Amino acid sequence: MKFGVARFPGSNCDQDAYYAIKDVLGQPVEYLWHQEADLKGADVVVIPGGFSFGDYLRCGAIARFAPVMEAVQEHAAKGGIVIGICNGFQILCESRLLPGALIRNDGQKFVCKHVSLRVENTNTVFTRNAKPDQILSIPVAHGEGKYVCDDQLHDQLQANGQILFRYASDDENPNGSIDNIAGIMNTGGNVFGMMPHPERACDKALGSADGLVLLGSLLNGRS
Repeated sequence: MKFGVARFPGSNCDQDAYYAIKDVLGQPVEYLWHQEADLKGADVVVIPGGFSFGDYLRCGAIARFAPVMEAVQEHAAKGGIVIGICNGFQILCESRLLPGALIRNDGQKFVCKHVSLRVENTNTVFTRNAKPDQILSIPVAHGEGKYVCDDQLHDQLQANGQILFRYASDDENPNGSIDNIAGIMNTGGNVFGMMPHPERACDKALGSADGLVLLGSLLNGRS
């Protein structure tokens, strides 16, 4: 399985994602420059965290217009797998590849720490290595990570099993996201976004290797 990691001006988690894929998972991976509409044959596209284009206007609002995102949208429309992490989640929401929006944290401060996540749905390509209700320790690092949506969309996400991760409790919720939502997928089950950083939890030396539950799920049963 080949991976592609998008790079925008201001990305700062692209190298973490590259390392996790190449050196931990042992999979081929290439960087995808934002100005090029070429995914270089990637089966899985990762939109990494950081501050794309300095977060001007709002997070992800400029990156959504990058040529690489046109290719990502085409890839997703064909059923290709896409993962957005932190700023990548924001970009996917701005690109309408995922529903809802991410706004300023309730505390109006940047939060950087490990949090506990609960796995809500294991019947997906992103979570099939997880156990139902499994608790994972994954770090967050964001200032605009509060997931919001209207009641109708929330009911849809819940009914369709699109909520893959929640912060394990109100106390673990670092941003005030509705219903403690930490990660969702699209109705097609091939596009996923989350605020916590699994690529920063792929080695016990980093404080947790729980991110491999998610990253390793992508390889289960795939060539």
